[in-house]
Amino acid sequence: MAELSTLARPYAKAAFQAAVEAGDLQAWSNMLSVASQVTNNEDMDAILSHPRLTGEQQAQALIEICGDNLNAAGQNLVNVLAENKRLPLLPQIFEQFEHLKAEQEKSVDVEIISAFEVADDTKQKLTQALEAKLAKEVRVTTSVDQTLVGGAIIRAGDLVVDGSVRGKLAKLAEAMNS
Repeated sequence: MAELSTLARPYAKAAFQAAVEAGDLQAWSNMLSVASQVTNNEDMDAILSHPRLTGEQQAQALIEICGDNLNAAGQNLVNVLAENKRLPLLPQIFEQFEHLKAEQEKSVDVEIISAFEVADDTKQKLTQALEAKLAKEVRVTTSVDQTLVGGAIIRAGDLVVDGSVRGKLAKLAEAMNS
C-alpha cells in the first residue's frame, strides 16, 4: 500500500506540525486514533464510499460520530480530508503520525513474539539491551506464538531479529535447496 502511505504523508506531517506548534502531541494522537478507528468501521466505510454523499456530508458524519474526541483543529483536518476526498486515509495518517511522534520522543515500540511466555526479568534485560542498541526509550509488548517451536522474534520498527527455531529451520532449508 505504498500509494496510500504516499498520499497520507503530507497530511500526517501537517497534523504533526500542528501538534508540535500547539505543544499537544498526545491530544493529536488521541484524536487521530479515534478518527482512524471510526474510519475503519464497516458502517462508516459505507458512508465514506457512498457516491451520493458530498465530502461535507461525509465529514459531518465522521465529526458527529467522533463527538468530543475531536477539537476544532481535528475537525478542520477532517474537513480538509473530506474536501480532497481523502477521509479513507485516516488510518495511514494516524500510523505515520505515530511514527513521527515516536521519533520526536526518541521512543520505539518493540514487539517480542516468543514460543513461550517471556519472564519479567528476561523482558527487562531485553528492554535494557534494546535501549542501549537503539539509543531510544523502548516500550515492549510480548505475545506467544507456539508455532515458533522455540526462541523469539523481535520487531522494532523496521528492525526484525528472527531468533526462532522455525526461522532458523527455514534458513537451513533455503541454504540446502540453493
